[in-house]
Amino acid sequence: MRKVLLLLAAVVTLSVTGAAAATLVPGVFDPGSTGCPVATFASGVLHLEKNCPTPTNASAGADITGFTGQTFGSAAFTLANVSQCQGGSPRFDVVTSDGTFFLGCNNVNPTVNGDGTATYTFDAASLAVLNQVPFPTGTISAVDVLIDVQGTADLTNITFNGAVQTPALGPTKKSDCKKGGWKSFTDPKFKNQGQCVSWFNHHNGHGKGKPSTDASTTTQHGKGKGKK
Repeated sequence: MRKVLLLLAAVVTLSVTGAAAATLVPGVFDPGSTGCPVATFASGVLHLEKNCPTPTNASAGADITGFTGQTFGSAAFTLANVSQCQGGSPRFDVVTSDGTFFLGCNNVNPTVNGDGTATYTFDAASLAVLNQVPFPTGTISAVDVLIDVQGTADLTNITFNGAVQTPALGPTKKSDCKKGGWKSFTDPKFKNQGQCVSWFNHHNGHGKGKPSTDASTTTQHGKGKGKK
């Protein structure tokens, strides 16, 4: 029961406040400020690390936004190799009006690709093969993908309900930069709220000159600060 409660806590508190504009929002759940979970996104790869023992209450992943009120149809991700599937991690956590559904890589048979990568697809047909977890029902209120087992995972081609998930390319309104929202953007990456607002003004024709931004697409979110 304690493990279930910890998993539910991770589902609720993984993301960073103010990231409403993003589709895929990398972040960590680290209430003990251990520093062991890491989540970065670069060159189309969501890289996740948990550099501490599995029992440690910490996880690394990304919120998937924009599906509130919808029903679940399918989801998928590709791992660098099958060895990165460790028990139920990585997994999708789908929170709906009917409860929380955990869709782990061990709940479906992967398709091993020619380059050695492995694709895990979660739909009615694939979940029925092993019949280990139920197909998500009800209307969606939250979705994330994460690891909470010690190790690393490199995820590409993350899809949810048929849509490829990637981080947002900058804010779409000034309020996206406030209340820590500037930390959620990875392409471009901002150093502070002012730089985020400057980028928005420039790209919406309200600013003069080119704003200075860190072009890196990798980031590690705050330790223990990932809360909705």
